[in-house]
Amino acid sequence: MMEEKKYDSELIGWVDDPVFTEDGQIISWTIKLKDHELKDILDNYISTRDPKTGHGGNARIKLFMSKQGKACGSVYNWNSEAAKERREAAIAAKAEKTATATADAEGEDVLPF
Repeated sequence: MMEEKKYDSELIGWVDDPVFTEDGQIISWTIKLKDHELKDILDNYISTRDPKTGHGGNARIKLFMSKQGKACGSVYNWNSEAAKERREAAIAAKAEKTATATADAEGEDVLPF
């Protein structure tokens, strides 16, 4: 049985078609959000702000082309299961890398002779 794919973003709708250069490169895209859509993003999809550093409080909006060739937009859902799993995996990988680097440094002979 195939495993169901978990997504870390929520579709926020169709966007205007991209503007292309003469050689086919994308110049820009436009996304139009209604006031209630902006409020929803602010209420549900903002990253946590660190009170000490002030970092965070971000909304990540991605513009992309659907499989059918339509321009779409999605907002990253920091609270989705897929996002939580990716954060946990990244933290575990960072901890493993730090532990490996520490073990390697302890095993090295640091004396020049």
